[in-house]
Amino acid sequence: MGFRVIKTAIAALMAVLIADAAGLHSPTSAGLLAILGVDVTRKRSLKTISARFFASVVGLLFASVLFAVFGFHYWVLAAYILTAFPAIVRAGFKEGIVTGSVVVFRVFSGGEMSLEVIGVQILMLIIGLGSAMVVNMAYMPKPDNKLLNIRHDIDALFSVIFNEFANTLKDPSYVWDGKEIIEAEKVILSGIAASKMYLENQVIHPNEEWTVYFYMRKAQLDSIQHMMHLISQVYTTMTHAEMVAELFDQLSADVHTEFYTGRTEKLLQEMEEQFRVMDLPTTREEFELRSAIRQLCRELGLYLKIAKKDKAPFPCQQKENSFL
Repeated sequence: MGFRVIKTAIAALMAVLIADAAGLHSPTSAGLLAILGVDVTRKRSLKTISARFFASVVGLLFASVLFAVFGFHYWVLAAYILTAFPAIVRAGFKEGIVTGSVVVFRVFSGGEMSLEVIGVQILMLIIGLGSAMVVNMAYMPKPDNKLLNIRHDIDALFSVIFNEFANTLKDPSYVWDGKEIIEAEKVILSGIAASKMYLENQVIHPNEEWTVYFYMRKAQLDSIQHMMHLISQVYTTMTHAEMVAELFDQLSADVHTEFYTGRTEKLLQEMEEQFRVMDLPTTREEFELRSAIRQLCRELGLYLKIAKKDKAPFPCQQKENSFL
């Protein structure tokens, strides 16, 4: 049984009990309104409940005029829909159309329209939607563990990818199907969705750390795909490729580290200095291969730069903090 079902049951029971204690006729109607008001996040709850309340008020205003002028006939309900729905949408309360219709149809079933009837319906809305609001704001499940597990999955996939990059550079005949890149994209997208829901549940002082992290990983995955294309151009064993393979071996280990170590970046800088003092290529084939390696190094530098740019808040004992 999902947590939302439990919240819905609590909100409906609360609304019915309050409406019954207030002596309102048909207190179960308040329970129905509470069911319509329960939502998945706190911010969305505030938005949808307010939309449903004001849409119902607008609907009652239209209905009171129509019922007073034309009476309680079935065709008047059609006239209500044709006139009230566009007005509610233009007012920005589209999400409350269903709730407003429930209220208006209940008034129609009673066959009476007066200030007292309107007051009772508004009180029902306050009790029903208010109960849903209380339950929604009181508690929302914390997705911290889920987000942390997704992050660990991404780290593990990135580690495998970098290890495979190293194996391919050491031995171009090595065969890798690249399935981890496809899996990483799926996991990152699920992380983005979960982080957005996490953010929606923080009404005051929202923490965007998880959202930043997953979007950082998404940008890094784009960089990884470019690196994969460049590595595919290295079709023979060469010293430069083996040197870059050592960087990916290091990165494969560093990606599991919570904080940015800078080790791979330092090794990359040292390696580029070594490249500058090496002899120039003597054949076209060697030139093309070394050109691909140089582009690969630049792409790796971009990957590391993304990590440094989008780093999370760090403990005071750490000099740098990010996710490789």
